[in-house]
Amino acid sequence: MALLAAVALVASLVSVGVSWAIFPEEPAAVTDDTSFDAAKFYETNARANAARGVELASAPGASLVPKPVAGLTQAATNNAFIVIEVGRQMGLPERAYVVAIATALQETYLKNMANPKVPASLKLPHEGSGTNYDSIGIFQQRVSIWGTVEQLMDPAIASAKFYTRLMKVSGWQSMSVTGAAQAVQRSAFASAYAKHATTAQKIVDQLTQ
Repeated sequence: MALLAAVALVASLVSVGVSWAIFPEEPAAVTDDTSFDAAKFYETNARANAARGVELASAPGASLVPKPVAGLTQAATNNAFIVIEVGRQMGLPERAYVVAIATALQETYLKNMANPKVPASLKLPHEGSGTNYDSIGIFQQRVSIWGTVEQLMDPAIASAKFYTRLMKVSGWQSMSVTGAAQAVQRSAFASAYAKHATTAQKIVDQLTQ
């Protein structure tokens, strides 16, 4: 009887181990230490306001909206412009913009995505929806990990969160675009970002002229 009990205990421990290997714990939530001031960003950047469809009385938006680049739709171009402008506001090098744009191209092709699993996201401006876990926004950042729905559905704040995490990756500047993007996103498809590197560079080149 004692032998059977011992065998059962070992089997139970093995089962727990296998279960942990197959179903690892959820990744820890990202500490919200983003110092980016979105209100100030929009207040002082008329073109970013125009890109998100807000026209300021002091700066009529029609002439400020960036023209579509690199085969992107107008909406995707607008989001790309905001991603880049946030990087500029944060004083980051162009390489960071390329990594961010390549990431957003892979995740959503630069569309601000809502998610029916996150009902609040459907009530905010969006350009389509997906159902991958609780992922939302242009970077498909998970609400349970990255921040609030309102934050992640704002392309500027979502971008700032991405950049903040990127800056914590040791040696990211010397990594490939794929390596740097994966270090932030931890995607199940790590190599997928590579195919967007060239397009991302073109987008950055055209929107920073």
